[in-house]
Amino acid sequence: MNETDMYMLTEPKAGWREVLVKDNHKAVTYAEVIQHLAEEVYADAHKITLIEDNHAAHKLSALYEILPPKRARAIIERIEVVRTPKHGSWLNIAEIELSILTRQGLAKRVESKEALKEQATQWYQQRNKQASKVEWQFTTKEARIKLKRLYPKMQH
Repeated sequence: MNETDMYMLTEPKAGWREVLVKDNHKAVTYAEVIQHLAEEVYADAHKITLIEDNHAAHKLSALYEILPPKRARAIIERIEVVRTPKHGSWLNIAEIELSILTRQGLAKRVESKEALKEQATQWYQQRNKQASKVEWQFTTKEARIKLKRLYPKMQH
């Protein structure tokens, strides 16, 4: 199978997820995923909060490469990005969901992009039907104490 990449979209407290299978993980592909989120999944939302890792391709500015400027700007203005700490990717619930997908939903060897899409779709539709939610145990206070070393120091 040619190179492919999976994008995990998830709303953990609602028990919803979607997997998009794409050809790569470049900035323009990321922009297509953001466009999908903003214009299809959350078309009526005034504000969309994205929690994501620090991948170099995660640039909202890439929306300007695939959309007219006004449309790109309108999407960007609705999005608030929260990044997980550089060495704290285990905090990223999407990464946890991808791990579950790999263990539960995919054959050992997937022969084609289409087969990968089919297996991933079957998996997330089943998980959504069960409304499998993520119950995060950390409080903000506990996270600040435990993860203190992962965050940059602010100088006053």
